[in-house]
Amino acid sequence: MRTSQFFFTTLKEAPADAEVISQKMMLRAGYIKRVAAGIYTWMPLGLRVLRKVENIVREEMNNAGALELLMPAVQPFELWEESGRGPAYGPELLRFKDRHQRNFVIGPTHEEVITDVVRRDVKSYRQLPIHLYQIQSKFRDEIRPRFGVMRGREFLMKDGYSFHSSFDDLKREYGNMYDTYSRIFTRLGLKFRAVAADTGSIGGTGSHEFHVLADSGEDDIAYCPTSDYAANIELAEALASSAPRGAASQAITKVATPGKTACADVAEFLGMPLETIVKSIAVMSEKEDGNKVFALLLLRGDHELNEIKASKIAAITPFRFATENEVEEHLGCKPGYIGPATVDRKKVAIFADRSVATMSDFVCGANEAGFHLTGVNFGRDVAEPEVADMRNVVAGDLSPDGQGKLDILRGIEVGHIFQLRTKYAKALNCAFLDEQGKSQIMEMGCYGIGVSRIVGAAIEQGNDEKGIILPPSIAPFAVCIVPMGYQKSEAVKAAADQLYADLKKAGIDVVLDDRNERPGVMFADMELIGIPHRVVIGERGLKEGQFEYKGRAEAEPTMVAQTEILALLQGKLCAG
Repeated sequence: MRTSQFFFTTLKEAPADAEVISQKMMLRAGYIKRVAAGIYTWMPLGLRVLRKVENIVREEMNNAGALELLMPAVQPFELWEESGRGPAYGPELLRFKDRHQRNFVIGPTHEEVITDVVRRDVKSYRQLPIHLYQIQSKFRDEIRPRFGVMRGREFLMKDGYSFHSSFDDLKREYGNMYDTYSRIFTRLGLKFRAVAADTGSIGGTGSHEFHVLADSGEDDIAYCPTSDYAANIELAEALASSAPRGAASQAITKVATPGKTACADVAEFLGMPLETIVKSIAVMSEKEDGNKVFALLLLRGDHELNEIKASKIAAITPFRFATENEVEEHLGCKPGYIGPATVDRKKVAIFADRSVATMSDFVCGANEAGFHLTGVNFGRDVAEPEVADMRNVVAGDLSPDGQGKLDILRGIEVGHIFQLRTKYAKALNCAFLDEQGKSQIMEMGCYGIGVSRIVGAAIEQGNDEKGIILPPSIAPFAVCIVPMGYQKSEAVKAAADQLYADLKKAGIDVVLDDRNERPGVMFADMELIGIPHRVVIGERGLKEGQFEYKGRAEAEPTMVAQTEILALLQGKLCAG
């Protein structure tokens, strides 16, 4: 490709409303153009990157035995009603009526449609297993789309679904997809980590997320540097302390703490470590039968509530945070000074995190404005609570696999695999006849990759002050030729054209910058758009039979003999 034949739209500055590095870089490099909030046009340069990602995903999925199909973006709402997800999905599901007043949705995902496809034609165990996937645009009406293609409303996704006659066979395919995804992200040239995860709204049992590692990532990942353990912080287990609870050594005492409502402020005011403070989080659970449960969740002052874990406590599922009026009604005190020591346990349920359960002589709210209690102990001052793991792990916690201590890093979720089991198959009566002729519900797996999100994540991971640094496997072009004076020097033009032809003949994806621009402009553009390898051709070098080569992430260029440049580039591209 020659730049003179290409639609090249780089910018010197990113739009003021661009938030993250990938969004700024993609807009500046001319990868994307904003159409509306969370909706972008993929320009020719960005589309080349997107298609390269898509092709790697498709090749590996096909090699793994999956079959590609294409489902409609528009889905009848009756399928979502049949599965039970329609009312519960929320406003992200874009609903509309056609001219006949029939209800439809723009698909954010395709569990219902694919299950409907399979239940119509698969009737016998002899037709199973089957794995179908597609690469297609999705739409989720995010309330606040942000971060460019990282959290847009319209996005390109690979979603695959497998159907099985047994759970054992589902687990086999789940392992196959785990390995397939690992190969995909390795081929993409990304630093990534697979982590155990919560199944969330999709449902099911087993679940793993695949995260591109980047400081700008939205998700915290807990991992053990000395083992293979890794989990999303939403799921990572915080182990109970092996040390027994210490005996009470202080009398319970009410102390004035005027204006001190935050744990850190209370600790500083009392001159005590933050780890000795117990914070109480008031929640309300409203059951389907109309019953309500008001509860206090107790955490150590230096820990944070993990809502995913807490939501799995049966007695308070589902829960929401209590209102100020509800707190006053049940505890007689405004939030900020509440605690478990003076409550009526017939009206207030109490759940303590594992770390709290081993504490003695701790500090908590006195349920009286301006006061806290010190020297509080379970058994003596507070009835023994129900204990559960409901906090986020922190760096230094013991790894759940017993192989060391945890550390925390940031990641961008780009892939997710689920063992759906029978959630959707049962709801939509997706059944088969087994070997005995009995009807059985199929087991299902679900496997997603955010194809367009990968482009943003790769840029979040690979960039510098000059622009984008992409792996050669997904860069818009593998090599750029930058001739000095292409329009003025016949020698430079001839050498550039010959190298361009040689690289194309060798199957190398190359762009020749034949614009009549200053060298600084051409260098800046090629670095901005993320071309991994650059060859500069100038009259001075030609006289000595040399070209200038520079890798995108290298600090300084090197001179290479004109006769050796093709072999050098082939070697670097093979190594990359």
